[in-house]
Amino acid sequence: MNEYLPKIENAVAAIRVSSVRQGTQGDSPEAQKEQIENFAKAHHINVKKFFIFLESASKEEQPVQEAIDYCVNSKNDIQLFIIKSIDRFTRGGSYLYDGLKMQLERKGVKLIDIYGVIGTQQINTLEHLGVSFDWSVYSPTKKSEILEAERAKDEMRDIMSRMIGAEIRYARMGYWVRKAPYGFINEQVETTNGRRTILKPHPTESEFIIKMFELRCQGSLTDRQIVERINNLGFKTSIALRRDPKDRTKIVGQIGGNKLNIKGFWRYIQNTTYAGVSSEKWTQGRPFKAKYEGLVSIETFNKANRGKVVIEDNNGEITIFKRKAPEYLIKKGLRNADFAYRKIVMCPHCDKPLFGSASRGKLGKYYPAYHCNKRGHYFRVPKEDFKNTITKFVQNIDLAPSFANDLANTVITEWYKRNENTVKDEISIDQKINDINNQITMTLSKIKYLTSETAIKYIEDEVGTMKHNITKLLEEKANQAKGYDIKVVMAYVKYYLEHLDELLLKNEDPLLKASYFGVLFDKAPTYQQLISGTPRLAQCIKLNDYFRTHRGNLAAGLGFEPR
Repeated sequence: MNEYLPKIENAVAAIRVSSVRQGTQGDSPEAQKEQIENFAKAHHINVKKFFIFLESASKEEQPVQEAIDYCVNSKNDIQLFIIKSIDRFTRGGSYLYDGLKMQLERKGVKLIDIYGVIGTQQINTLEHLGVSFDWSVYSPTKKSEILEAERAKDEMRDIMSRMIGAEIRYARMGYWVRKAPYGFINEQVETTNGRRTILKPHPTESEFIIKMFELRCQGSLTDRQIVERINNLGFKTSIALRRDPKDRTKIVGQIGGNKLNIKGFWRYIQNTTYAGVSSEKWTQGRPFKAKYEGLVSIETFNKANRGKVVIEDNNGEITIFKRKAPEYLIKKGLRNADFAYRKIVMCPHCDKPLFGSASRGKLGKYYPAYHCNKRGHYFRVPKEDFKNTITKFVQNIDLAPSFANDLANTVITEWYKRNENTVKDEISIDQKINDINNQITMTLSKIKYLTSETAIKYIEDEVGTMKHNITKLLEEKANQAKGYDIKVVMAYVKYYLEHLDELLLKNEDPLLKASYFGVLFDKAPTYQQLISGTPRLAQCIKLNDYFRTHRGNLAAGLGFEPR
């Protein structure tokens, strides 16, 4: 046992656990504090302050530094620094241990542990001669302290290797090893690999994720409209507890509970976990089919991402393709309605998107044109000529005979599917309205117990917010209830099939008109292919017989037959 001065000395005690979970289930702060208090009482030590650290002691920035800074401050009058054991002080090895201890010794503060490994006795090898040097004074327990510090570091390495190694192996097998993402909950199940964690749909959050993918697949709403729709249905991000950085056992607030924003929506849509595909840092970027079902199918995921992220499943071999934005997509003026076909029709020389601009003549007149003159070649077509080429091409296209029936069947199936989803949404909205009404009743019941005007005002504001949320939900329900009769829908479909020029030429929105034009092709055509008659058309599109056989100004042989 260590030797101490007979007088009562002031001390600081440091308590550390590696995580909040260990602090509540394992070597808890309460257990360490009780041991240190019993030790201090037995040795007539006055513990002035306890420092509790719930974080790893293997990092370069040591958590106990705060306690050391307190000790070396002469105003605090500290003589001892008490720890349970060296591995509770640091797991950074002998180098970090020696450095931390030297900070205390320079200010006359002694480091001690309740197990007696750290000695306070100092021996001077020249004491019999009445002189001393820095090198002649040493601690007889220094070697054992160094060995214990290294053992603590080795133990940390072994623990982390086993834990992280197991996580990596199980992650590569398709199990889940992290906090559940929004829309899922963690669930432990018995497997051939023992009791492992998989993801299960969250009872309420999963509905919002599924709805995001469904609305994105339908394509009838913009992303911002989808975000607004999801928020109207009651979406809130997950709520997480926020802990005191100096004392991780204390909960000081919470984060989350926010509405969906556009960037968050894109993150959800591009997260392959929702399609049951695991791809994370433990898998080194290699995707695996997870041991759990996703919230949506891979087909739905690909359709919702529209080529931005694509999952390909070849007999269990998963591949993820992420399209990097080409240079032309990040240039200013991408959605310039004056040159709406830039991304739709390609340059005949380099097969890349055209540029669009208006050059100014000598008399100040502007001459708009599509061009490609920045890639080592020159191509330029006046905007009016370009428009005439598009018009002539559209006027000579027809739909394949069987396409009308196939499209009608698809529209009817989709219409019934959306009607079914609308009914589900209305039921969900009614449930949310009922829940909010119950919250209002419970909140108002608290007012009679309040005497503070500020508290009453806060309750009233909270109730006002709830009523506003009910109004928004009722508006959303009313919008969904409007709908369209299937006969009206089919009448529109029939009309536009017979009058494709209404969509492709007479549409008032240039960008929408260009987008519809792009649907005609399996691959974006070059300008020369539109003239010569060799673009790769979609299967449902063909040219009329006259255009296919007549070799006039536009025709240049066959090439418009469906694949």
